Amino acid sequence: MASKLVSRFRSQSKQEPATSDPITPIPLFEGDAVLVDPKPKDSKHAAIEVGDEKAVPGSSTSGDESASSFGDDDPAIRDIPINVRRIVSFEDDPTLPTLTFRYFILCIIFIIPGAFLSQMSHYRTTYAPYSVFFVQIASNYVGVWLAKVLPAWNVRVPFTSYGFNLNPGPFGVKEHVLVTISAASGATYNLAYAPVSIAELYFGQKMNPAVAIFFMWAVVITGYSFAAISRQFLLYDPQYPWFQALCQTALFETQKKQRDFPSTTSKKQMHTFWAVLGAVTFWQFLPEFAFPMLGSLAFLCWVAPRNATANFIGAGFGGMGFLNLSLDWSNVSSLGNNGSLFLTPFWTQVIIFLAFAVNCWVLIPAAKWGSLGSYKHGLMSNHVLTANGTRYPLTSLLTPQATLNETAYEENGPLYLGTQMLWGMFFDYASYTSALAWMALFGFSQLRATIKKLRARNNSKNGESINFQYNDRLNIIQRSYKEVPLWWYLALFLCSFVAITAMVASDNLYIPWWTYLVSLLTGAIIVTPLGWLYAISNFQLPIGTTNELLYGLMINALKGHKNPTGATVYSSIAGDAWYRAQYMLQDQKIGHYMHIPPRATFFSQIFGATVGIPINYAVIRWVIDTKFDYLTGEKDDPTHQWTGQSLASSLSTSVQYVLVGPKKLFQEPLFKVVPYGFLAGLIVPLLIFLLHKIFPSSKLKFRLWNTTIFFSCLSNFYGNISTGYTSQFIGSFVVMYWAFRYRYRLWAKYNYILAAAFDAGFNLNMLLIFLCFGSGKITTTPHWWGNREESSERCFALDS
Repeated sequence: MASKLVSRFRSQSKQEPATSDPITPIPLFEGDAVLVDPKPKDSKHAAIEVGDEKAVPGSSTSGDESASSFGDDDPAIRDIPINVRRIVSFEDDPTLPTLTFRYFILCIIFIIPGAFLSQMSHYRTTYAPYSVFFVQIASNYVGVWLAKVLPAWNVRVPFTSYGFNLNPGPFGVKEHVLVTISAASGATYNLAYAPVSIAELYFGQKMNPAVAIFFMWAVVITGYSFAAISRQFLLYDPQYPWFQALCQTALFETQKKQRDFPSTTSKKQMHTFWAVLGAVTFWQFLPEFAFPMLGSLAFLCWVAPRNATANFIGAGFGGMGFLNLSLDWSNVSSLGNNGSLFLTPFWTQVIIFLAFAVNCWVLIPAAKWGSLGSYKHGLMSNHVLTANGTRYPLTSLLTPQATLNETAYEENGPLYLGTQMLWGMFFDYASYTSALAWMALFGFSQLRATIKKLRARNNSKNGESINFQYNDRLNIIQRSYKEVPLWWYLALFLCSFVAITAMVASDNLYIPWWTYLVSLLTGAIIVTPLGWLYAISNFQLPIGTTNELLYGLMINALKGHKNPTGATVYSSIAGDAWYRAQYMLQDQKIGHYMHIPPRATFFSQIFGATVGIPINYAVIRWVIDTKFDYLTGEKDDPTHQWTGQSLASSLSTSVQYVLVGPKKLFQEPLFKVVPYGFLAGLIVPLLIFLLHKIFPSSKLKFRLWNTTIFFSCLSNFYGNISTGYTSQFIGSFVVMYWAFRYRYRLWAKYNYILAAAFDAGFNLNMLLIFLCFGSGKITTTPHWWGNREESSERCFALDS
């Protein structure tokens, strides 16, 4: 099954001599605008020593042919972002094997445990992470070992004329990339686990195993097919870097050079990677297990540990987090959907920090001590409450027929939320419409240019390749391979559409058939705007609550179909239409950077998901059968692990939107202002756009004031875990601003290697903690000065 393409790369772009000025500006790209245009302060000569190689800023130190071979205005590289040129190779060997026998062995080895651990973690309080960086590292060594021990036998496929070699030679980079992409597709959890679990746990409706598996597969395939909507704009266009893909590419290139042609530079990079990985792995045992105070350094609490006001202002857990720092990587980097400080552009991280400051340092004190919000109970609680501040008994609102218990609703009164939760809902809705408005206003020129190129390609006799409209070096290399035809994506969509339509028609999915069509329509609309945002900013916008709200609006206009499970079914379909499309495009961008045949990349993604989904369902079945009473709350889990907190949260949202209904909910005085968030999300981007047009050269750079990111982060602090944001901003300033501008050669050499090492080390530590202290008998750290029982932050008066 080895893929052997014999066509050789032939450059279709004219090479021009280098420009007279060797110091290249180093921009970061946001759409069609240059965001930062610094000249490295340490670049005073035509060439800079980078390890044992010479390079100008912007040249590739990892590829076989560097960007320095081209002039800055050469069409082969001028549209490629400068940080991409430093990492991606501009040479390709089309004869390298891809889908080999070794590939399939490695996929089975790494997908099955990943699918098991990832799915199981969504039922537990603590989790066992399964990092794609772990697969990328481990599969390299296992692949090299297999290349040494497997016999080089030619095997014929029974009853066919086809055959393959068990061991076609040294383990290659393309095999390595495809194994990692398959693991990224299959060694993860499945979004459809929520309706499958909720239906059985809370409503006693066990979904047929075949229906459950096909539904889980269909929602994934829906998302993969929807990637076709955006790939013309976001995949082939070289100006979109896709920072996570770039990070993995940096590690792939370093591993390739160390494996095939080790040099001083690649050795230093790998030594740095392993040293940092080991250091982070061991360090994380302190804040995560032995020394929790390091996770939130609340200086105001140290000064006044018994002062309630000082505690509230300084606490990172349940307070404002003012002057609060964190030395826990999970707090510093893994803040919601904000991404790693090594990958996310500095302008994005400025917006994230400003949103945090407004939320926690302006709105929270205004609500606690001022007149913002009339409901003072549970200021930072994410639970649904009664009028007196106690937790609302949501399960009492359910009748055996899964309809609203009007008597219980009258007895308990209307639903209340803490003030922070309310403005969180407001800004969550605003972020959704803002994404559409921002794309229409600031991305229209790019879309128009891309559409013109597509039309030119369609009118060209030579326009046989989808990426023909782009003439950069990377797209030219990919022309050596057959492109994935559009009908492959259409076939995927038809498979998922027929499967889900049959399930809906047979009343197995708890939703009316027409709401399924709406979920597909909304998913198709949102794919490109959110993919565009993620490609340029490394920020992934969560949209689940808006999907559930839309379903609640539709379903309450009808009679029947009031089972709250329907909201999670709808959210799974509409959500995966975006999430899986984004993951497919991101991994296809890795394939683009690493010169993988597009059809092999496509196959590896579908194959990975197909292997992983049955494992996901087996875990769901095992957990529900063995932990049923713990998950429903009938019994207390002595380990406090099998709590199903995410399922309980999904049930709460579903009860609000499906049983109570948005109309009744938003008629309450407390909720009346919340729906206006959608209007704010449309108006504010328009105001920013007008300022940008009026003052296009302003130093305020209005085009960077991305309201979608700002609104989303304002809604992203439920429960107020406010530690880590200041540390993240300080780290991003050092890495993505100071080092990028003034120590560029070191930044280009090590930044993405460090990003991979930090994340891999953190995930390895979490896995070790889970296996050693949480998988069987729960072992906790004794209470001591750095782990006080009252408060690990030493904010002893916080609750008073």
